[in-house]
Amino acid sequence: MSRPKNQNYKGYGLSKGKEREQRASVRFKTTLMNTLLDVLRHRPGWVEVKDEGEWDFYWCDVSWLRENFDHTYMDEHVRISHFRNHYELTRKNYMVKNLKRFRKQLEREAGKLEAAKCDFFPKTFEMPCEYHLFVEEFRKNPGITWIMKPVARSQGKGIFLFRRLKDIMDWRKDSKSSDDQKEEIPVENYVAQRYIENPYLIGGRKFDLRVYVLVMSYIPLRAWLYRDGFARFSNTRFTLSSIDDQYVHLTNVAVQKTSPDYHPKKGCKWMLQRFRQYLASKHGPEAVESLFSDMDNIFIKSLQSVQKVIISDKHCFELYGYDILIDQDLKPWLLEVNASPSLTASSQEDYELKTCLLEDTLHIVDMEARLTGREKRVGGFDLMWNDGPVSREEGVPDLSEMGNFVTNTHLGCINDRKKQLRQLFRSLQGQKKASG
Repeated sequence: MSRPKNQNYKGYGLSKGKEREQRASVRFKTTLMNTLLDVLRHRPGWVEVKDEGEWDFYWCDVSWLRENFDHTYMDEHVRISHFRNHYELTRKNYMVKNLKRFRKQLEREAGKLEAAKCDFFPKTFEMPCEYHLFVEEFRKNPGITWIMKPVARSQGKGIFLFRRLKDIMDWRKDSKSSDDQKEEIPVENYVAQRYIENPYLIGGRKFDLRVYVLVMSYIPLRAWLYRDGFARFSNTRFTLSSIDDQYVHLTNVAVQKTSPDYHPKKGCKWMLQRFRQYLASKHGPEAVESLFSDMDNIFIKSLQSVQKVIISDKHCFELYGYDILIDQDLKPWLLEVNASPSLTASSQEDYELKTCLLEDTLHIVDMEARLTGREKRVGGFDLMWNDGPVSREEGVPDLSEMGNFVTNTHLGCINDRKKQLRQLFRSLQGQKKASG
């Protein structure tokens, strides 16, 4: 149960273990009105709590976390959907800062070859504090395209591309004038990032990938990778001759659905399975395996970069939405990590994906205490890191560093989750009867 920290707990009468054992239902709370609410309301034995009622599970938004986390007592079994300082990975400037620091650490401890495994994000500068460093870099490479992004906004808001220093200077003047007026609202921070000018194109259109990673703990690091995800396409054919056209360069659905050519039923997404098959037909299975292995590296290295700074509270879990861009050399680039990936469906196929994703997330969070903790797969999720990489092969020990074995990831592979869940829970039920 969740209660204010200063409340007296005497008189509840049950120890925490027995309280959980005797509870008939899981009381959930959420403010989100989308696929998530459908999943929570249809989950057997779960009951919705509104207003100030006591809850066991809260899929909260980050504003609630900011205002309430430090003032709320949580019993052992209570779970919430964000880590306290999730922004260390999900704010664009902090993500880059942590990755740069981690890369230096790896170079110092393991050498340049290991550090080079962190070279998966474009050259980035925080604005306005790194403005002079940016100008120095800008002048070294005249004529290339840069992209400006607000550090804490989503859905493509506030993003623009530029090639002239004048554009950035105009932006800087606007920031300074706001400072001079001493407004209460602080100047918004941006990152200036080198734009990937050679994206891999399908049908002449740019796309990026949305991939889901579930982190249950940072100490030790325990992370799951979901098999399904999607490629998000722009509606307009790619060209570098028009850098002001958002429909060419930004693949966010929130942007693309405002395009005059957007088809609401058709949408602008491919499921990852279709994308993987397409790449295999064009480049062969070995090239695809190499690309997806490089993406695994992105997920793990990015999580390791914040492992020591994220407050790893046992009540917290986090479902991240990773945005990955592929270039023409089949190199993946990390664009950003989202703490609140959209759970609103843009099509029936999208609704089914997100429903299954959320159901499987709840299976792993395991409010019902059904799992043993030794599972390597639950529904569409595969355990990819458990205080070390998890091997896909049975009987191969987990190692402290990535070894020369196939890791337990199946991104874009067949997701026979219903069959797997039936077998899993039948097996768990059998174990329970045998031990009882």
